[in-house]
Amino acid sequence: MADGQNVRMIRPHLCLLLCALLLASCAQVPEPAAVDAAADWRLPEAGRRAYRLDAAASKVRILVFRGGAAARLGHNHVLTLPGLSGTLVLPEPGPLADARFLLAFDLAGMVLDEPAERAALGPAWASVPSADAIEGTRTNMLGEAGLQAARFPQVRLRALRITGEAPRLAAEVEIELHGRRRSQWVPLNVDVSDARIKVAGSLVLRQSDYGLAPFSVLGGLLSVRDELVVDFDLSLIR
Repeated sequence: MADGQNVRMIRPHLCLLLCALLLASCAQVPEPAAVDAAADWRLPEAGRRAYRLDAAASKVRILVFRGGAAARLGHNHVLTLPGLSGTLVLPEPGPLADARFLLAFDLAGMVLDEPAERAALGPAWASVPSADAIEGTRTNMLGEAGLQAARFPQVRLRALRITGEAPRLAAEVEIELHGRRRSQWVPLNVDVSDARIKVAGSLVLRQSDYGLAPFSVLGGLLSVRDELVVDFDLSLIR
């Protein structure tokens, strides 16, 4: 059999393997440190005007990238978060840098590889995983070998500090994922009006920072990159 024929036969099986195990942790990692359940995630109310997230007008995409020497045999993936909720409060009066926000979503509500989302991302997402492969990927991603969604069902974010002036701000954001909390600075583009606030930007999450081992198989021949890119375009209304 010609080499080209071998590749055509092997390729679908490798793609299915990657999809079925994507984001599954095949290595043992330390148990996540317990977070402080008593930590105050409430927002201040006095002297503030509050905005709530308009989910229908907001969008978050999490981009997952294939890796390894045989990366071309796998797929990049995109996750969307239709169930995102959040609140932002602004001082009245006061500088925008004194604003604070909370965002949260349930892992079980994430949507994997919608065809329209893949098509919008261009050639790097042009491959089409099968419905069975997508469902297998999602099951493993949320299961005990991955995100352990039954134990840690929700991801939360909150602003610790904000600096800058509209439309360009930066927020130090604390992220709670998989039973761990880490903070990082995130640049923001902000458009503020009395009735609506729009916030857009991107950030990078490293799975290993939250006790998750990125998927790897065949000695790293096929893998998932540690870094995830999160693009967001949020709209909040009074």
